[in-house]
Amino acid sequence: MLLTARYVLPIAAPHIENGAVLVRDDKIVEIGDIEHLRTLHPDEPVQDFGLAALLPGFIDLHTHLEYTALRGLVDDLPYSRWKYQLLQKERLFDAQDWEDSALLGALESLQSGITTVADVTETGASGRAAQVAGLRGIIYREVATMEKPLVAGVMADAEADIEEWRRVSDGGRLTIGIAPHAPYSCHPELFRAVADYAADGTPVSLHLAGSREEYQFVKYGSSMLATDVRDVFDADAPLWLPTGVSPVRYVLQWGILDAPNVVAVHCTQVDDSDIEVLANHNIAVAHCPRCNAKLGMGITPVLKMLEKGIRVGLGTDSPAASNSMDVFEEMRIGLLVQRAVLGEQHFMVARQFVKMATLDAARALGIEDRVGSLEPGKQADIIAVDLSKSHQIPTHHPYSTLVHTANQENVLWTMIDGRVVYDAREWPTLDHERIFARAEQMRMKLRV
Repeated sequence: MLLTARYVLPIAAPHIENGAVLVRDDKIVEIGDIEHLRTLHPDEPVQDFGLAALLPGFIDLHTHLEYTALRGLVDDLPYSRWKYQLLQKERLFDAQDWEDSALLGALESLQSGITTVADVTETGASGRAAQVAGLRGIIYREVATMEKPLVAGVMADAEADIEEWRRVSDGGRLTIGIAPHAPYSCHPELFRAVADYAADGTPVSLHLAGSREEYQFVKYGSSMLATDVRDVFDADAPLWLPTGVSPVRYVLQWGILDAPNVVAVHCTQVDDSDIEVLANHNIAVAHCPRCNAKLGMGITPVLKMLEKGIRVGLGTDSPAASNSMDVFEEMRIGLLVQRAVLGEQHFMVARQFVKMATLDAARALGIEDRVGSLEPGKQADIIAVDLSKSHQIPTHHPYSTLVHTANQENVLWTMIDGRVVYDAREWPTLDHERIFARAEQMRMKLRV
């Protein structure tokens, strides 16, 4: 199949105006000028998207598909109080609710042009939804306990789940990892146990230095995380003793940063010393700008991280926090916030954020040899984004048009491994009518 559009954005190379991508089976075969490829392959069927951009599918470096049905439930509270309210509400969900909520997230991902997810889940619903939807991804089994005697049991349960998830998942598309939740919900020995378990390269994701409240809790033993939220997480845990160090320095002591394949999520509360630690341990960072701004968590120092060689990609985080899985919004808000903070001297450009949503995110996960850019030999994970709307024309620069004018509703078409998984509000892999009906049922359940 020959895919054509006004713009082809390989990401790893300059964009091609009036470009084409040749796909055969599950691979990208060739990229170039439309007329040239049509001449070379006169019998190849053509799908022309017109005034649109063809680019690699987005890689959502941090999300929680199973929380999608909780979107908009707690919208106007800062991080700690939001977390506390969410913990109360999620107790209303049963096993089937988590499954269908994750399917709703998978459905939205495909419509948003997301082809790979790095998802953190305790129930496993996200992995099952990704499998059904045809998504590529890394599914992290979340672990948490502040009680040392429980660490062995928590790890045993997680290891059993990981083994089972690996057995039933499509190993070509889905990889299973492990995710110690955060410094305020994990005993140090849990971090040590995860580090030992993941020494073989098992992917690790952890929320780290994500909010001022977390920073205050770890260093000084204060904030709501030391009282209300902590009581909900683990009411019987012993009292927290302030460490006197930053969250990054704290987890460093317990070996988790020595694991070979770690993504740290958020990292808004880091100083230059912390950034050095992350760089020296080859830690990748998932930057979630909308969630960070909405919950008052702080601003990730993206430019400083990039200057130190840290791999930084974009994540949408939980729809319960950011409301939608719209990578365009993440790129736009992320870019604008960085410009506002950095000013003219360190002005970041739109192409940098498109790259963070694709190739840089693939590098963060260690899968850049397969996805993240349009290159011959890579998997055919490709999206088409409409650029023909009245608020987008004329299109002078495709990268800035994507970042400053596009949204998830402009995604026309999504392909993963050469298979079309979304096309003009049709989801061949999902029963969207049933999923939408279940969303309404879950909304009513959560109204109490």
